[in-house]
Amino acid sequence: MTDEIITIGNSSIQHGKHSNRAYLMNLAPGDLPAVLPYLDDLARTEGYTKIFAKVPAKAKKDFMANSYLSEATIPGFYRGERDVCFMGKYFDAERSEERNPDLVQAALDAAQGKEPLLEVPPLAAPLHCRMALAEDAEAMAQLYRQVFATYPFPIHDPEYLQETMASHVDYFGIWNGDELIALASAEKDLAGENAEMTDFATDPAFRSRGLANYLLARLEQSAGRQGIRTAFTIARAYSYGMNITFAKSSYTYSGTLTHNTQISGKLESMNVWYKDLQA
Repeated sequence: MTDEIITIGNSSIQHGKHSNRAYLMNLAPGDLPAVLPYLDDLARTEGYTKIFAKVPAKAKKDFMANSYLSEATIPGFYRGERDVCFMGKYFDAERSEERNPDLVQAALDAAQGKEPLLEVPPLAAPLHCRMALAEDAEAMAQLYRQVFATYPFPIHDPEYLQETMASHVDYFGIWNGDELIALASAEKDLAGENAEMTDFATDPAFRSRGLANYLLARLEQSAGRQGIRTAFTIARAYSYGMNITFAKSSYTYSGTLTHNTQISGKLESMNVWYKDLQA
C-alpha cells in the first residue's frame, strides 16, 4: 500500500491509508489560506484521523487558528534564515493522545543522557562504506524488505530507489565484502539548504556495532559539501537506538509528532532532531 502524492496549487501533499493521514510536505506561499479547507475536506472525505503539516514559521498562526497543534520547530531550517514548524491536526481523540508516554520519555532520557561522540570509530575490514549506485538498488530494496514489513514510502521497490537517487536523495551503504548490511539516506532540499537523514536500516546480524552513526557521519559530510546547512530527522520515538544515534551525533531534540507514522503495521510517534552542519 503506497500513499499518493498530489499537487494543490504549488504545494505538495502526500496522503493515504498507510498512515491514515494527509501530509502537507511543502507549502507554497501563495497557497495559504486556500490549502487549509482543502486539507480538511481531504481528511474528512477519506476518513483520515490526522493532518500533518511542515510549514514555514510565519504560517504557524494561520494553522493554529484552524485547530492545528505545533508539535516541533527547527530554527534556521530554510537557508539558515527561517524556521519551520511541524503542525498536527487530529480528527480522532484517541490518536491525539500518546498511548506510551513513559516509553517516549524513557527513550528520550536515555538518548539525552549520552555523551556526544568526539569521533566515529572507523570500520573494521572487511566492512567498507560508499555512496550507493543505481546498480545497488535491488540489494537496497532487499535489505529494506528485510528490516521493514511496511514503510511510509516505497523503499521496497528498486525503481523507486533509482528514481529518488537520480533526483534528490543520496544513499550510503556499508558492505561486508559484497553483502550490503546497512543503509541510510539524505533527502536533500538544495534550494532550502536542508536535508532529512532517514531510511536507516541494518541487517539484524550486524546491529549494535555503531554502523548507524558511521552512516550518519558520511551523510553529513556529503551533504555539507553540497551546501546543506540544516540536517534533521524524524526518528521513531519508541526506538532507543535511533534516538541515541542522533543524540550522540550532537543533534538537538525539537519535539514529538504524536502517532504520526505507520511503520511495520503500527502507528508510531516520531521525534524530531536537528543539527547545524555549518556550525
